[in-house]
Amino acid sequence: MVKYLPHHTEVLVSSMTCEEVITRLYHVTQEVDYLSHPSSQSDNEQLFNGKVEETTFRLSKVVTRADSFLPLIKGNIEPTRTGCIIFLDYSLFPGSAFFMIFWSVITLAMGIFFFFAAGQPVFGIVSLAVGVGNVLFAWSHFKRKVKQSQQIFHEMLSLQKNR
Repeated sequence: MVKYLPHHTEVLVSSMTCEEVITRLYHVTQEVDYLSHPSSQSDNEQLFNGKVEETTFRLSKVVTRADSFLPLIKGNIEPTRTGCIIFLDYSLFPGSAFFMIFWSVITLAMGIFFFFAAGQPVFGIVSLAVGVGNVLFAWSHFKRKVKQSQQIFHEMLSLQKNR
């Protein structure tokens, strides 16, 4: 099935226990109150913003400027006999997803209007092309941001060496 909104899933197997993974996540994640003023102090050890709970977490990479395509990482950790399995789900933040859908609907409506009501097929094609271009642009940048977040997450869990 083809997904319209950018999305990525990943399953990691670790020899660490659930508690060790949560502890590592807790040490590199700062809880952020998005309603308060942003903190001017930056801790270099903090790799993620978000919330870490007993077996689940919601994270995003720490950034210094706004990024519409930054993935929201939702994770679930399940224990096994020899470690744990980490289920990761990367998606757009709700606000970014809303605007992507909003502009897709607007460009589709404009395309339909120009094709049928205004009798301007060239403008209709341009409107639809802009909508498709918007979606392709979002997928492209989202994939790039997912790879960056994956690299940081894997390094944090020591699943790959620093490059």
